[in-house]
Amino acid sequence: MKEFASKIHAFGKALMMPISVIAAAGIFLGVAAAMQNPAITGDAFASLHTPQLVIGFIRKVAGALFANLPVFFAVASAIGLAKAEKPTAAFAAVIGFIAMHVGVSATLAAQGLTVATTTPEALQAKGMAQTAAMMTSAEYIEMLGIFTYNMSVLGGVIAGLLTVTIHNRFYATQLPTAIGFFGGRRLVPIVTVLVLPLVGVLLALIWPAIGAAIAWVGELIGRSGQYGAFLYGTSERLLIPTGLHHILNETVRFTPIGGIATVDNQTVVGALNIFNSALTHPGALSDDTVRSATQYLAQGKIPVMMFGLPAAALAMYHTARPEHKQRVKALVMAGALTSFTTGITEPLEFCFIFVSPVLYLFHALLSGLSFMLMSLMHLMIGNIQGGAIDLVVFGILGGSKTQWWWSIVLGLIYLPVYYYGFKFIITRMRVETPGRESDEIDASPQIVSANERTRVIISGLGGEANIEDVDCCFTRLRVRVKEMKEVVDQTLLSTGANGVNRVSEHDVQVIYGPQVEKIANEVKTALGVA
Repeated sequence: MKEFASKIHAFGKALMMPISVIAAAGIFLGVAAAMQNPAITGDAFASLHTPQLVIGFIRKVAGALFANLPVFFAVASAIGLAKAEKPTAAFAAVIGFIAMHVGVSATLAAQGLTVATTTPEALQAKGMAQTAAMMTSAEYIEMLGIFTYNMSVLGGVIAGLLTVTIHNRFYATQLPTAIGFFGGRRLVPIVTVLVLPLVGVLLALIWPAIGAAIAWVGELIGRSGQYGAFLYGTSERLLIPTGLHHILNETVRFTPIGGIATVDNQTVVGALNIFNSALTHPGALSDDTVRSATQYLAQGKIPVMMFGLPAAALAMYHTARPEHKQRVKALVMAGALTSFTTGITEPLEFCFIFVSPVLYLFHALLSGLSFMLMSLMHLMIGNIQGGAIDLVVFGILGGSKTQWWWSIVLGLIYLPVYYYGFKFIITRMRVETPGRESDEIDASPQIVSANERTRVIISGLGGEANIEDVDCCFTRLRVRVKEMKEVVDQTLLSTGANGVNRVSEHDVQVIYGPQVEKIANEVKTALGVA
């Protein structure tokens, strides 16, 4: 069970690679869409040929990235879970993705299903009603020139997971001397080419049932309306300590559970895909369709990230002991600023997650309530972060139809709710938030210098011999160690970490915030694995 948990965390970490790219691409897409909107920039700017040509080019680049997300997720899944020879795993994942969909395409062709026979017109000619014909046609797509089922990101993940399973089994296999050239890492893509087409054939036979089941879950959540948004927002926050919130997020963003729409006779599945399709195809989707998707996106986070958590940070500062206020001020101000601007909240959340379940439940319920209220107020703000950047780019620049002002109204209400709620719970329940720790515990270790930080981090993780793998996501240094008992929390906290989270028997996460990428590279360099 612990090994399975470790693999789940590794998978969640792998998903961060494509997500980080599309988060940035989404911002560019949002800005470009706003600049091509005459209601925002004026008719004069909208009629300028050269600027609009450049903006249109940016939109096409971003749109191409979103159109090929399944390939990116296949590669990311393989890289994240490969035990070694990660470049080989990435190369094999591309081959596996193509081979699998070729198997799907061949099976569809054997059933008489092709591009020509699945157009709405062709289906109507066979007696199918117009709406049913459009829905049926939208179940198929051409991906990299291959006619296949529209599996979206899930298809990429399936191909990536199967490929990395083959990779981990065969990358070190030695063949007899006569054919030894094809052994080792060269064997991985060979086996992949043999196996994945057969998987595609099987997948084509069972996908209608899988797709129907996922669509049923999506419809169930859709019928729950704002209550579904509440459950999603609450659950997403509650899963933060485990790292499994990434998987929940990607399920809603890229599968039918987050919604289904049709654009240019192609099915678009997932909340984030629907929102980005609305940006790349202006007018192709109704505002109501887009709003049903954005109820799971940035709009529900904005009141919490921009107003609630900074207010909680102020409450933690005011309740700290006088002798610790200066230290706490530096800690919570950095976390509050990060949360406000970018929507990255973990540096602040790890100040109270483990010391007070009541505080964290209070925060999670308010997060869920925010998602529900933003849906009730008919907001239409997409993307994934939830900070000031998303509010400006996808809310204010999106115009009045986004109803962005309600997020600020709720945020202003959340300011006193979070501040006095946190302050009451901290003082009433004597919660040991930063600056309130027991005197018996050395809770404020001397922060080491930047020059010493890498050495101390390695020491706190049990030394070089105890470290098997080092990586990072947005805010966490993710390390796989041989012996968890060798990990020393106080040593790691002295390097500026906001918290230490043991997620399995061999996996530990050290929370540093946005600067974690630099720290991870320094540690890898010191270990000789950069």
